[in-house]
Formats: sequence, C-alpha cells, structure tokens
Amino acid sequence: MRLIRGLTNLKALSRQEGSPLADGCVATIGNFDGVHLGHQTILDQVKEKARVLGVPSVVMIFEPQPREFFQGSEAPPRLMAFRQKFEALLAEGIDIVLCLHFDEKFRSYSGMGFIEDVLIDGLAVRHLVVGDDFRFGCDRAGDFALLEQVGAQRGFSVENTRTVTVGGKRVSSTRVRNLLNVDGLEQAEQLLGHPYRIRGRVVYGRQLGRELGAPTANILLRRMPALQGVYVVSATLEDGSIHDGVANIGLRPTVDGKQPSLEVHLFDFAGTLYGQHIEVVFRHGVREEIKFSSVDELKAQIARDFDSARAWIADNGSAAGDR
Repeated sequence: MRLIRGLTNLKALSRQEGSPLADGCVATIGNFDGVHLGHQTILDQVKEKARVLGVPSVVMIFEPQPREFFQGSEAPPRLMAFRQKFEALLAEGIDIVLCLHFDEKFRSYSGMGFIEDVLIDGLAVRHLVVGDDFRFGCDRAGDFALLEQVGAQRGFSVENTRTVTVGGKRVSSTRVRNLLNVDGLEQAEQLLGHPYRIRGRVVYGRQLGRELGAPTANILLRRMPALQGVYVVSATLEDGSIHDGVANIGLRPTVDGKQPSLEVHLFDFAGTLYGQHIEVVFRHGVREEIKFSSVDELKAQIARDFDSARAWIADNGSAAGDR
C-alpha cells in the first residue's frame, strides 16, 4: 500500500509516467476512525469495484480530522492514532491512502473546487463510494446529488455506502466511542469486529509504578483516549511475543490528573521495553479510574486489581497461550 501526503504530492504522482493513477481509481472519503465493521463493508465495496475496473483502491482521509480542526480540544477522542489507522487500512488490502492536510486553505474549497482539484485532476476518479448524506465544500453545496451530476458529465460514477447494523442500530465511530468503557468494552468489540487495541511507543515515565511494586510500560498518548479505567490486557511486543497484564488508561487522578497516559504492567515480565512499539489489546474491564486519598491506598487497590485480572485470565484463558 502507498501513502500519499498532501494534494501537491498527489498531483505530482498523477503526472508521473507509469503513475498508479494513470487509469484512474475507485475512491472513498472519510475519517475511518476505528476501521469498524461499517468501515470494513465500505472498504469491501471499494475493493470490489476496483477489481472490476482494474484500477487501484483509494481511501481519502484528513489530518487533523475535520472535527478536530473546527472544535479543537472539544472534539471527540480518537479511536486510533494515524499510524494505527494506516496499518489497519493496509491490513484491509487498500492500495493507496491519500492523507490531505485539513487547514484553513483546504476548508475554503468550494464543492465544485474539491471535485475538480482533488477528485478529477488529482485522483482521476472513475468510481466514488460515499454516504448519501456526505457534504463537502465551504459553501456546503457539495453533496451526493452534485457528485452524481458532475460524474455523469465528467465520466465517473457514484455509489452509496452500504449500512451495517448490529442490534438494530447503525455501526458508527460515535457508537463505538460511547460503548468504550469498563462495562461496554465487549459490546464495542462486536462493532469493531475485533478487540479494541492501542499501538504506541514505550517512553520513560515517572517510575512511580516501580515504587508501588508494579513496574509499568508507559505508552505515549498525544490526545485523550477513547476509554478510561483499569483493564485486563494483552501486549504484543516487537519480537512477536504476547504477554498478559493489567493497564490503567486515563488521567491518573491520584498522581496528577493532567496528562493522559497508558500504563501497562505485564505479569511475570522482567525485560526492558523502552523505545519499543507495542500493541495493547483491551480484553476486559476491571474498574473505572478512581482518585485515592493516598499512595498507600492506591497501592492496595493495585494489588486487588492484579488479583481480579489474574482470576479473569484463569477463567477466560491467557492471550499468551493463544499464539
């Protein structure tokens, strides 16, 4: 899979001899946050049509996501970071990910400007898969009907996305986000089609875990996470090994309550993980985050969390044994 960053790089690629976009593409547009079951169905639509036409499949995403641009810190938390999203789209078999920078200049595009500049001149799109409620352009004039109208004139077709429901309700990133809590983790997993996971780099922390008798791998979080609390987890390390453990994710209210963090304690592990990218899979919710009155009280609760996690693993199976 190829990653193209920015409209300038897209247009440079489209002008190259032997460009993968020489014969056009089949594309879709969206945030694809979480790459859940609904997204997976859209990606299947795109890949299916791309195979028929013999052209690449393309997913267009934005950084920052539009709601982050407009709402700043008030925007909903992401289900996955950009790198993890790219890897998920790669796993789904998409040929090209186009990542456009959403800024003041980009938001000023009119509906027709976006179609001409990005879809036609940039991608040479032959078929587009979008929702019938899709809107774009600073004038809000861009919609499904305009895409169909221009497509009929300029030689590309437009198809509505297929809706996926679970429990009688549409699968969406918002619905997944609302379920991602200690009590709703398993339901969120049903909508995602897999357990919720976070991939990130282990960084140096304050070493408080060691003082509490529970050393942790601290994973850098740049934004507030979509879930908070204490969870039974498994972690896949760079060497491919899988380890059971417990994670606390959130704001650590007893410590400082300011910087979001993901702290993972791996059972019966004595190695060094600094600098590694590891994948943490959230298997079961233990409890919500709590602010304790003292560090001693926190230490006692951590011991109880470990006992609860080990008991759950004993009843439900070790992820380390699933390799």
